[in-house]
Amino acid sequence: MGKNRYKGKQNKESRTLYLKSGNYLLFGLGLVLIIIGFVVLSKGPWNGFSSLTLAPILLVIGYLVIVPFAILYKTKNNRKETELQ
Repeated sequence: MGKNRYKGKQNKESRTLYLKSGNYLLFGLGLVLIIIGFVVLSKGPWNGFSSLTLAPILLVIGYLVIVPFAILYKTKNNRKETELQ
């Protein structure tokens, strides 16, 4: 079938993990915010403040602000490491 084009050992750079603990904490915060948004959405009357206003705001903040920020966020130490390479 297909041959492996990359013979030899992989670089250490290709196996490094660029996400640090701060990124995972922000991602966890976003996940908690999304879960709270869905819980608020499911509770109460369908035409109430929480279902129509509060829950969508929590979901938008979780999906469109916190999670992308957690992926793109770099600490100062991580920035220095990537600049040196």
